[in-house]
Amino acid sequence: MRKTTLLILSASAIALVGCSKKHEAEAPAVTVDVNNEVTTTAAPAVSPDQTFANTAAASDAFEIGTSKLALEKSSSSAIKAFATQMIKAHSESTAKLTTTSATLAPAIVPDATLSAEQQSVMDSLTAATGKDFDSAYAAAQVDAHQKALDALKAYAADGAVPAFKDIATGLVPKVTAHLNMAKGLK
Repeated sequence: MRKTTLLILSASAIALVGCSKKHEAEAPAVTVDVNNEVTTTAAPAVSPDQTFANTAAASDAFEIGTSKLALEKSSSSAIKAFATQMIKAHSESTAKLTTTSATLAPAIVPDATLSAEQQSVMDSLTAATGKDFDSAYAAAQVDAHQKALDALKAYAADGAVPAFKDIATGLVPKVTAHLNMAKGLK
């Protein structure tokens, strides 16, 4: 009976490991002690402040990455000028976020890993050429800047870390301007 229970627990643990990373923080930790007693504990959830830092970092990484593609692939001078501005602005934003995050106690380390949606758009842009690239890039910029603006406004209103609230509040007008410029690219 103990072998069967251990086998079932092992299979359950393997199934939990196979869950997507997106839900890792929600998956319970299962431990089995020497007496084959099972203990389940909830894994710590990611804080809203860490989520904000990760969202901001990934947004910057996406803007920089797609804009570097635009400098390589676009033949439009308007798109290239916009892309140059985005690389500069989002590099500055990343530097400010990183510096501010390091001063917090405990420090928060922003994770710039792109979301599945951002990576999908990046892959589509990598494959696109000519006018198809230009229109896809413009559409991606409008969408990304709208999502960034929404996240910044939400954190500015409800965030817990004053230094992050200051960053979010300060970026709202800049991202609004970027969004309006991106809309003009279409």
